[in-house]
Amino acid sequence: MESKHDLPDAAGDQGAADAEARARATLLALGADALAPRPWQPAGVPPSAADLVRHYLWRSARGDLTPEQDAAGALAALALVPAARAEADQLETAALFSARAAGHTFGRMAAARGLGSPQAVQQRLDRLVARSGAAAEDDA
Repeated sequence: MESKHDLPDAAGDQGAADAEARARATLLALGADALAPRPWQPAGVPPSAADLVRHYLWRSARGDLTPEQDAAGALAALALVPAARAEADQLETAALFSARAAGHTFGRMAAARGLGSPQAVQQRLDRLVARSGAAAEDDA
């Protein structure tokens, strides 16, 4: 039987998801909804968190936003940084797996990635996979 003490994680996750959704909606309303889709994405896929943050920063630097829009956009962009970081982790994981599939050694991958040793790449990949597995379990 679930107790009240078992629920905060779910409530916290839901709160974080709601905050991310509000941040995405804010940045989309500030003009990111007009971003052209990336050619590698299927139709209808919304812009990535990184694209939304970049778009806000670009519009802010250009002075395209009112002070109120800029203030709301800044907080929304900050709220999306964890999602953008998770996207970068997913990209790195995919690139590492692709490099292995292409026959590259961990030594070559370490050099390309700027890491000091083949073991560093293996450890990095292990951490990325473990983190993505933990995130997938949290979503379930």
